Amino acid sequence: MAEIVSLAEAVERAIHDGDAVAMEGFTHLIPFAAGHEVIRQRRRDLTLIRMTPDLIYDQLIGAGCVRKLIFSWGGNPGVGSLHRFRDAVEHSWPAALELEEHSHAGMANRYVAGASGLPFAVLRGYNGTGLEALSGGPGSAPTIKPITCPFTGETLTAVSAIRPDVAVIHAQRADRSGNVQLWGITGVQKEAVLASQRSVVTVEEIVDELAPRPGAVVLPSWTVSYVAHVAGGAHPSYALGYSVRDNDYYLAWDAIGRDREAFTGWLEEHVFSAAVQL
Repeated sequence: MAEIVSLAEAVERAIHDGDAVAMEGFTHLIPFAAGHEVIRQRRRDLTLIRMTPDLIYDQLIGAGCVRKLIFSWGGNPGVGSLHRFRDAVEHSWPAALELEEHSHAGMANRYVAGASGLPFAVLRGYNGTGLEALSGGPGSAPTIKPITCPFTGETLTAVSAIRPDVAVIHAQRADRSGNVQLWGITGVQKEAVLASQRSVVTVEEIVDELAPRPGAVVLPSWTVSYVAHVAGGAHPSYALGYSVRDNDYYLAWDAIGRDREAFTGWLEEHVFSAAVQL
């Protein structure tokens, strides 16, 4: 059953050096506050999993937390490159970064397989893409393999299930028993939590009772490890019904992320010296 704790305690208990961590949220409900707490606690050698790395993974990579990135698209949405990501790939700063690249559909289906307790998912879309050559990595088993349909003989592609050590998401609400409710663009948050051994969910508010909402997803408390009340925990992303996307932040990040000195100064001021969220 979920425990309601501070964000610092949730990260300390759930995320350890060397873990595979999925921080999901598509444009909406991206768990930035939790990512910053991971940086503050100086976790190292993480394998980060996310369909679109976005600014949160750029920050974690630049802070030296990451050994490997499993992803399907990398960039600053609507602006350009993720420069800390690029610097790690091109110059190994602050550390070398191993990459495993998939398609969006592949990543989504890998989460579904993990959440369903299946070893892999099957797609047509990988045929001819060359992504098979990029799967796995040094010392890792391949995650993309051709498979023959037992019914038609057609060659398809199998992608291994994603089963992270930890999933981290942001949601609008939780009740006092730890049941979590989110709505809007929900992406693969539900699947990431269900596929993971442990999970951390930050929420805008904790209420006595979850009121039904059209299209809402409810994660029962037995599927969640830790819940932390962090109002604004998705900023500069947004939480539908609570906040709007801070587009100026995304634009400003291009100059900050591009320069190592500017980035390290930003990190000191806005993460390490910032008040820890409760």
